[in-house]
Amino acid sequence: YLTNNMTTLDRFPISFKTHFSGNYFRHIVLGVNFGGRYGALGISRREELMYKAPVFRTLSELIFDFEEAYRRCWHTLKKVKLGHCVSHDPHSVEQIEWKRSILDLDKLTREDFRKELERHARDMRLKIGKGTGPPSPTKDRKKDVSSPQRGQASPHRRNSRGDRRPSGEKKPADSKAMPDLNGYQIRV
Repeated sequence: YLTNNMTTLDRFPISFKTHFSGNYFRHIVLGVNFGGRYGALGISRREELMYKAPVFRTLSELIFDFEEAYRRCWHTLKKVKLGHCVSHDPHSVEQIEWKRSILDLDKLTREDFRKELERHARDMRLKIGKGTGPPSPTKDRKKDVSSPQRGQASPHRRNSRGDRRPSGEKKPADSKAMPDLNGYQIRV
């Protein structure tokens, strides 16, 4: 949310799974790409595991820096999950791709790991360049157009248990009980 109005900043989720002292730990940060440089924003008790200024030339440099930071904290990096870029539209209904690429470090050589990271970075650039993601429905809406008003025949919710009749008989429609919806517009 805090970076939503920074449209020149591409944002994507990065998730880490580490191993330390017989236990597995998970940590997620927001990866950023600004002006062709990679960085990250996150929360951690360790300063080196949260904010990374956008100074890394490649995604692999950023991830290798995180790996080294985990190593300094005696954690072994096991998996990295990368998502695609997140929309800047605050009303978007697009699903966030949390796990577009899942990289298991136990199954990849160092060079294969680097290649997969760069492949993911290339895929993100292509997706952004082409604008291939599904358009947000809110982008198609016109200004000053609201949702259609609900007609008088539409069902209404009951507000309390007092509206229910134990005998199952229907309450007669009382025109005074119905609110006037003519001047009311519902915005979605």
